[in-house]
Amino acid sequence: MFWYQQPPTNGLKLVVSSSTWSQNSYEDGYSEAKFEINRKSIDYTVMTIKNVTPKDEATYFCAASDH
Repeated sequence: MFWYQQPPTNGLKLVVSSSTWSQNSYEDGYSEAKFEINRKSIDYTVMTIKNVTPKDEATYFCAASDH
C-alpha cells in the first residue's frame, strides 16, 4: 500500500509505503508521529493525519498492488 499527498500547487509526493511483511517506510519529511498507518486487515488500511494544520491541506491518495 502506498500513500501519496498532493498539495494544491504541487505534484504527488509519496508519504509512506506499507506492507504485510515489513515495517512502514516513511519518506524524508514524513513520520509516524504525523501520519499514522493502521492496517485493520489484509484488505483494509487507514492513514490518520494527526494534529492537522493548514500546511496539511492536500488531496491524499492510496494505491495498492496485488502480487
